[in-house]
Amino acid sequence: MSERFEVFLQYLLPKRAITEFGRHIASMRGGAITTGIIRWFIGKYGVNMAEAANPDVTAYASFNDFFTRALKPGARPLAAADLICPVDGAISQFGAIKGDQIFQAKGHHYSTTALVGGDRELAARFDGGSFSTIYLSPKDYHRVHMPADGRLTRMIYVPGELFSVNPATARGVPGLFARNERVVCVFESARGPFVLVLVGATIVGSMATVWHGVVNPPRTRQVREWRYDGEPVALRQGDEMGRFLLGSTVAMLFPQGPCRFNPAWVPGAGVRLGEEMASLPA
Repeated sequence: MSERFEVFLQYLLPKRAITEFGRHIASMRGGAITTGIIRWFIGKYGVNMAEAANPDVTAYASFNDFFTRALKPGARPLAAADLICPVDGAISQFGAIKGDQIFQAKGHHYSTTALVGGDRELAARFDGGSFSTIYLSPKDYHRVHMPADGRLTRMIYVPGELFSVNPATARGVPGLFARNERVVCVFESARGPFVLVLVGATIVGSMATVWHGVVNPPRTRQVREWRYDGEPVALRQGDEMGRFLLGSTVAMLFPQGPCRFNPAWVPGAGVRLGEEMASLPA
């Protein structure tokens, strides 16, 4: 199947219905059937269960339990870096935000305002800053951790499409990460604000955070927002902050100022939780 045709099909498919069906199957506690699905998935995608805190496939009551499995202690040591990679995955893009424009793929950009759900005042804090976008493939560990110490101030649920977020779709769908459903998490740190965006996709049954639990469903047509000014939620670098129940992509925004990304990073390269992402020279 050509890449162009694959992208074209996504405009036609009933993505929401497919996603709801996938969510139902993933949450099902089907005994031997569930175990069989997990075994097939491990073989299909080459999942490394030796890294799992519980490598026993039969111990997972649902596919979601398996998909959001914990890692063994020490499986992802944290680098001594200002910003660490928050997930296992592959680099989609990273670099400077040009004004308010984020590079998606050749020929495609999207705005910080669109990404955060239309809040221009929030987006303006990242004009001329830096960004990083990381794609999580099916075989990857699907919990999301903190790139730096941070205090949560806001969480915004932004309704949207449910396109796939694989590299082919990123090349073919304009504004992909600002079109798909997403959860925007805003943090303050000693070096200024930063944003982590959990981007949904086809078959992504839901997204959850450690302070809220499952954010979606419900899937609404309105933007929903939670503020945490009176409820301090402070997380340390490397702490888990959320997870995907199937899927997807994490996008990050950092404010204007020196940001030197890991010189080993290139788009398409694999990355692991805890490795150096960037330094922030004083």
